[in-house]
Amino acid sequence: MTHGKERLTVTVDPHLVQAGQDAVAEGTIGSLSAWVNLALAERVQKERRLRALGEAIVAYEREFGSLTADELAAQARTDRSAARVVRGAVRSGVRKRVPRRRGAA
Repeated sequence: MTHGKERLTVTVDPHLVQAGQDAVAEGTIGSLSAWVNLALAERVQKERRLRALGEAIVAYEREFGSLTADELAAQARTDRSAARVVRGAVRSGVRKRVPRRRGAA
C-alpha cells in the first residue's frame, strides 16, 4: 500500500470549491486539497458503514425472516420517542415556553 499522494483533476461545483476555500481561510484546514481528501475519506467510511449495515440486515433476515413494514414502523416510532432534540426547530404540537414578564402574576 502506498502512502503517497496522487494528483487528480476533477470538476467540482463552484459552491463546494468556495466552501473548501472558506474552510482554508478560517484556518479549519490547511489546504483545499486536504479538505477534498478529508471529504473523500469520510465518504469511504460512510460507504463501508452502509455496506456493513446492509450485510447485517441480510444476515438477520436470512436467520429470522424479512423485516415487515409493521416492524419497521414500530422501530421508527421507538427511535422518534427516544430521540433528544439538541438543536433545531420545535416539533409540531409542542408549544414553546414563553418567559413570564416581570410583575405578572
